[in-house]
Amino acid sequence: MTTRTPGYWLAGDDPGERKFATFRGEAGDGFTFESGDRLASVTVAYETWGTLDSEKSNAVLVLHALTGDSHAAGLASASHPTPGWWSGLVGPGLAIDTDEYFVVCPNVLGGAQGTTGPSSLDEDGEHYGSRFPVITIRDQVDVEVALADYLGIDAWRTVVGGSMGGMRALEWIVGFPERTEKAVVLAVGAASSADQIALSSLQVRAIKADRHYEGGDYYGSGHAPFEGLAIARGLGHFTYRTADEFETRFGRDVQGDEDVLGDGRYAIESYLGYHGEKLALRFDPNSYVVLSEAMNHHDIGRGRGGVAAALGRVLSEVTVIGIDSDRLYPLKLQEEIVKFTPHAKPLFVVSSAAGHDGFLLESDQIGRIIATSLRG
Repeated sequence: MTTRTPGYWLAGDDPGERKFATFRGEAGDGFTFESGDRLASVTVAYETWGTLDSEKSNAVLVLHALTGDSHAAGLASASHPTPGWWSGLVGPGLAIDTDEYFVVCPNVLGGAQGTTGPSSLDEDGEHYGSRFPVITIRDQVDVEVALADYLGIDAWRTVVGGSMGGMRALEWIVGFPERTEKAVVLAVGAASSADQIALSSLQVRAIKADRHYEGGDYYGSGHAPFEGLAIARGLGHFTYRTADEFETRFGRDVQGDEDVLGDGRYAIESYLGYHGEKLALRFDPNSYVVLSEAMNHHDIGRGRGGVAAALGRVLSEVTVIGIDSDRLYPLKLQEEIVKFTPHAKPLFVVSSAAGHDGFLLESDQIGRIIATSLRG
């Protein structure tokens, strides 16, 4: 892969539709995380759609997955090189109807799109890099609680999230049961499995093995571990889709007229490489490491007596959605959530050939389920 100058995750000069708020913790003395690490302050980038009603009762929190950001809906622009990741679901007249609801989507703590993360500057004007704290999904939700308080939202009408966003949705309904009326949880489990931890750990190792990683302190060097990130993304993308889809789309096809007995590639190799390089242009490798490790720590039962006891605390009406072809978060994980959550509806299963990515791609099926949940 060609060495590239670090991309727009360092620019920060064209916020687009993003808003920013800075918090200094509940007591004003910063945030102390589960690891014991701390930050004196955290800035959150977020976007909103619709209007908050006078009773502040129509707010919906939408939570993004690993490589998403606050741009849940809208067109691509200088500050958002990709269109909204859920533009088919968030907007006027859509499943999450912005004519009816006030929708908030924050960029996650540790992310690469405006919220405090490894590429952010500390109080001395230096990038955090390797000094960025070890964080968990629970820590990320604590920051989202600060945002809700800032917006004057005592309780969300609904919290919606898939994959890593689903982890945070679960933490909301378990950790703050009185602040979530409803929740829609997609394509995730109550705790990360050994299989999922194995995948994330290999992705992290790929990034850290890149010769440009420099222990995480590559900012200002004119290069970054893009090749390691591209490999990590390729590993992830392999699990986000399905074997049947790959066989149907690519089979043993060769890329163009390349010679696979020389230095040529099969079409599937080219496809995975393309998606890896595409992500490397818009995402900070350090954020990929920090967020992957946070996902590994995901366990709503930690310190709460286990998963069943934690889910037993939930007061919200919960809709759980699984993808029938998801090999990363198989249906048994969503079935467990439904089993132990007091007010969960029967599991909704979405049929998709796309695997885990179905929670992003199957807008019609998922939209109908979300719309029904929102409207009761």
